[in-house]
Amino acid sequence: MRDMMGLMKQAQAMQKKMQDMQAEIEQMTVEGTSGGGAVKVTLSVKGDMKGIAIDPTLMVPDEKEILEDLIVAAMADARTKAERIMQERMADVTGGLQLPPGMKLF
Repeated sequence: MRDMMGLMKQAQAMQKKMQDMQAEIEQMTVEGTSGGGAVKVTLSVKGDMKGIAIDPTLMVPDEKEILEDLIVAAMADARTKAERIMQERMADVTGGLQLPPGMKLF
């Protein structure tokens, strides 16, 4: 019976850590860049786009595809950074406990 109580306390502590982490993550943003910083995309760590900045010199009508590619690259860069932060925070909360493949907590 003591083992069960200890397990319940650990589960409650982990749940509290998870809630704290989620609240912290809600406030965090990452910036992805491409074209040597000519395109910057800001995302929340959860992946919501918060902003985009484009160097005016890139706004050449004949080079529309280049600008589109740079935006996509900046988004990918920001997404990679956001995923890395999520993994780091999750490892802090779970103490390195590995979750089964495909299982996400949020």
